[in-house]
Amino acid sequence: MRKLTVFNQISLDGYFSDGHGDMSWAHKADAEWRAFTAENARGGGELVFGRVTYELMASFWPTRAALEAAPAVAERMNSLPKVVFSRTLDSVSWNNTRLIKGDLATEVRKLKAEPGPNMVVMGSGSIVSQLTDARLVDEYQIVVNALVLGSGRTLFEGVKERADLRLKKTRSFSNGNVVLWYEATV
Repeated sequence: MRKLTVFNQISLDGYFSDGHGDMSWAHKADAEWRAFTAENARGGGELVFGRVTYELMASFWPTRAALEAAPAVAERMNSLPKVVFSRTLDSVSWNNTRLIKGDLATEVRKLKAEPGPNMVVMGSGSIVSQLTDARLVDEYQIVVNALVLGSGRTLFEGVKERADLRLKKTRSFSNGNVVLWYEATV
């Protein structure tokens, strides 16, 4: 069975976007962090997005600015297979992307049962909480950023039941980021 991982950034006070939906604060790039993200991008897999994150990613990664800012990451983001879940989109145009309109949990169960690479949800807070509730996430890679936003949206907004996790490892960076790897427990 394919594994589903969530990779997301949060503030120290637990928000993945501020009160205006802005996530630009999560991009503290220094040489060490750029090397980590480039290595992470080489891991492959199939990227999973909700509509909002898909539209943000599709508007940036295929551009010259993305290729100049982060060439290794841009190459992977553009070439990896991608799935976007949306009830409102009629089509998708980003290279290697397919649109799924069905019930999120049902469709992800089907995807996990199919042969293929592991899957990674990036951003997409509303689908993270739904997939957490459905107990479909195998691992969470959470980047804690060294700042306090004071308000915003939590990554697990709307989760109805407690989800126990086991810490697998951590890594801290000189830019203040700390990555926490958690495994979902049953």
